[in-house]
Amino acid sequence: MFLLNISFTLPLKDPVLIFAVILSIILFAPILLNRIKIPHLIGLIIAGAFIGANGFNLIDRENTFLFEKVGLLYIMFIAGLEIDMIEFKKNSWKSAVFGFYTFTIPMGLGFLGGYYVLEFPLLNSILLASIFASHTLIAYPILSKFGVTKNKAVTVAVGGTVITDTLALLVLAVIVKMTNGSVDNLFWIKLSASILIYGLVVIFLFPVIGRWFFKRNDDNISQYIFVLGLVFLGAFLADLAGIEAIIGAFLVGLSLNRLIPHTSPLMNRIEFVGNALFIPFFLIGVGMIVDYKVFLKDFETIKVAVIMIVIATTAKFLAAWFTQKTFRFSRDERRLIFGLSNAQAAATLAAVLVGYNIYLSQEKIDALNLGAFFEEGRLLSESVLNGAILMILFTCTMASVVAQKGAKNIALLNTSEEESDNDELQEKILVPINSMEYAEEMINLSLTVKSKTNKNGVFALTVIDTNEQESMEDKSAKKILSKAADTASAADVILKELLRYDLNVVNGITNVVKEHKITDLILGLHKTKGISTNFLGNLTEGILTKSNTTTFIYKPYQPISTIKRHLIIVPDRAEKEIGFPFWLLKVWNIAKNTGAKLVFYSTEQTLKYIRDVNKRHPVECEFHIFDDWEDFLILSRDVKHDDNLVLVLSRRERPSYNVNMNKIPNYLNKYFKETNFILIYPIQAGVSDDLHTALKNPSVLEPLEKLDDLGKIITNLFKRKLK
Repeated sequence: MFLLNISFTLPLKDPVLIFAVILSIILFAPILLNRIKIPHLIGLIIAGAFIGANGFNLIDRENTFLFEKVGLLYIMFIAGLEIDMIEFKKNSWKSAVFGFYTFTIPMGLGFLGGYYVLEFPLLNSILLASIFASHTLIAYPILSKFGVTKNKAVTVAVGGTVITDTLALLVLAVIVKMTNGSVDNLFWIKLSASILIYGLVVIFLFPVIGRWFFKRNDDNISQYIFVLGLVFLGAFLADLAGIEAIIGAFLVGLSLNRLIPHTSPLMNRIEFVGNALFIPFFLIGVGMIVDYKVFLKDFETIKVAVIMIVIATTAKFLAAWFTQKTFRFSRDERRLIFGLSNAQAAATLAAVLVGYNIYLSQEKIDALNLGAFFEEGRLLSESVLNGAILMILFTCTMASVVAQKGAKNIALLNTSEEESDNDELQEKILVPINSMEYAEEMINLSLTVKSKTNKNGVFALTVIDTNEQESMEDKSAKKILSKAADTASAADVILKELLRYDLNVVNGITNVVKEHKITDLILGLHKTKGISTNFLGNLTEGILTKSNTTTFIYKPYQPISTIKRHLIIVPDRAEKEIGFPFWLLKVWNIAKNTGAKLVFYSTEQTLKYIRDVNKRHPVECEFHIFDDWEDFLILSRDVKHDDNLVLVLSRRERPSYNVNMNKIPNYLNKYFKETNFILIYPIQAGVSDDLHTALKNPSVLEPLEKLDDLGKIITNLFKRKLK
């Protein structure tokens, strides 16, 4: 009886059944096709062709159009969000060169093919050429899967995509305006002004709004909905400004790049939802427009399709090849560029449909000097529309295969360069937590300072003091640890929960450090309480004298993701300490994962080594000479709103110790009440001679070498300095 209420006529009408079919495709199509070495993106496109109107007509494309549009915006947004801003700025001129290549070469070949081979009129040939110039980052999820999105070739390709798509869509806008009216000076003034205003709003206003929201809302769902809202607001405003919505989504990603750390739970949620739902919907939607029957329709369609495929593939390959030769990229990096730029999908389809839907009267044809025109009076004929659909299928397949091959080779090369993991030398971060209120922010700091390859080296510890009568109960302690584990798992990191009963908290922490061979210790302070001299004294006498590990003392006045600058005060002779490269690596990780600027204050001699590191592994840095800790308060003039103060301290009678460090608690309490700060106590040996002796043991610096390329750089500099 109940089945009588459900319609099984095609295309399906029941939304539940439609959603179930699409989810089944998202689940099984990639699995089945991966067995015959077909990229999962192509599997989704092929599946879309089968269920669309040109296949078995299971689902009407209108029922998935909304999600399809969201998926395209999501791809562009994630591309802007994941991009390395330092590399992006560094390689901006390379992106401009690639954008020039990938726009002018397809435009040139496309115009010649349209005007001389297909014998189209001038205006039609220009519109056809603009179709070849644009492309869609349909292969980007493949690169993300292989973990190569930080490669400089990807950064160059993504930046060039924005340039060529913007120019191609502007050509489309001008042609549409010419067919509907006239292109005069007022048109260009309005277009330029609207684009300029839009760019200023997104680049400068959106980060301010985002920082304000993240400071006041720590709810995970609210943060995700807020980000999604900004993406669609930015896309809508881009439409109003006269540019394509996908460009707006990319700019929103760039504007929020520094507010969403790459290792944060929020970033993981954004990628998860996009890769699980929105992007697959987009790929299935692309497949739905593919009509394999056009091969059987007429020779004109086959002719146009072959010419379009040859021109598009050749032009994009030449652009990638010229880029490779210009900047001396490897063959696999060229594959990444070609794979990202060869796929013709969203922008191509939009331009073709616009041209196909424009009808011109004979008077307009004569006014534009178009001469002989297609019999149906369209700007682009049905043969071009069908040829474009076949071109989309071919180029998406080619792009996915080539991008996967290049990404796989680069990923394998990176893996082969890494040392095999050794439990003795693994990065392990311990976060003692005794408050539910700060559990999430403490774990967020550990996720920010950890190295990217560390997925299971974070520990959360709660110590129950057996000497205190009102000690923390088991249930309360377990809730705190569970909260910490949830925060880490949201960032795809496996956190180990440790509950310990001990005579006192100091003993509990130091014993865990020794038992688990902890490399980094993060301790927290309440944001409304000051830091007392007794606290540092007890800490020095307790934890710091019993465990020689890099120790961070953190007061989270505001979320670390909302910090604009980290002001790092480094004492003289800090480079003499054995722990110098270890804490410096963690500070560098903060910059890499958040994009915030590092501002170093130290002596010229110490800054020299930090500058050397920055030359080899650049992040946004400033360097200021500071050599008088007695005049420490002069630095308070440089501390601004949304800054984080990082002070590298020292144990007594160590090379970098300064007697004025004893005054730091009073300074922090009086002048930096509403400022985030991190106190760092590095690993230390007794004197320089002890350091040379310690370096004879390879296990001292090998943990750093095994973390990532930056660790190797810092270690090599450190060793060279000691020779």
